[in-house]
Amino acid sequence: MQFDDDAGLDTSQVQDVRGSRLPGGRATMGGGLVGIVALILGLLFGVGPDQLGLTDQGTGAAPGPTTAAELGQQCKTGQDANSREDCRIVGVINSVQSYWQQEFRKRGGEYTPVPTVFFQGQVNTACGTATSAVGPFYCPGDKKVYLDLGFFDDLRTKFGSTGGPFAEAYVVAHEYGHHVQDLVGTLGRSQDGQQGAGSNSVRTELQADCFAGVWARHATTTPQQSTGQPLISNITEDDIRDGLDAAAAVGDDRIQERFQGRVTPETWTHGSSAQRQQWFNTGFSTGDMERCDTFR
Repeated sequence: MQFDDDAGLDTSQVQDVRGSRLPGGRATMGGGLVGIVALILGLLFGVGPDQLGLTDQGTGAAPGPTTAAELGQQCKTGQDANSREDCRIVGVINSVQSYWQQEFRKRGGEYTPVPTVFFQGQVNTACGTATSAVGPFYCPGDKKVYLDLGFFDDLRTKFGSTGGPFAEAYVVAHEYGHHVQDLVGTLGRSQDGQQGAGSNSVRTELQADCFAGVWARHATTTPQQSTGQPLISNITEDDIRDGLDAAAAVGDDRIQERFQGRVTPETWTHGSSAQRQQWFNTGFSTGDMERCDTFR
């Protein structure tokens, strides 16, 4: 995945609170079994800490939004995105949100941009206090995406993904897929508490995978409002393979086999490796969000 070296990055779409310490310094969870369970569930990504039941509402206020000044000094152009991981994620966020703004406009709707919060260790959200073990997630309570960049190392070392820049892009696009679901009204279907291969929880996650594929299809042709030129200049077949590999690595069956030694479809919340790849591919091959009706 290659960014246009001369394209500008918009760091105002990121709130960087890495290095911040929550009031009182209390962690959501300790080590041992609870931490392991959180890691297994959370690293499927997409699950907010409130859904996992691993929240600590605490007594302190959440850290206020920070300015993008410091990150903005490092992440100014596509050339920075090609050389730095945090800048690359900024670029992906910019591209994903530009696409959905234009797609909603074509359909007579309005897409509301939301920030991604970069954090490290733990963070307070409207969905509760979360540690990095929860993995990337979208919180509908404050309409923000939360991401500890260390997750991408876990994706490779703990879950066997090949990694790569586009694997990271897939994760980010999946989370913004949840924001799209929030705007169109399908996100709430996952709140019925059901699990299993045919549950609404699984269907919700698969739709977010499909929306990620839709963005990927249009990423190199989506112009940025500031320049009229696409921010991402090239996505290769190898990139798509990396994205599909990441989708497979976080399938419920792959996770269960790796961590519990058996597959139990009745407890699935995100879908199998094959399903996650299938729905990302559906979005990518068609480029049409209407083909992402996983609830049909």
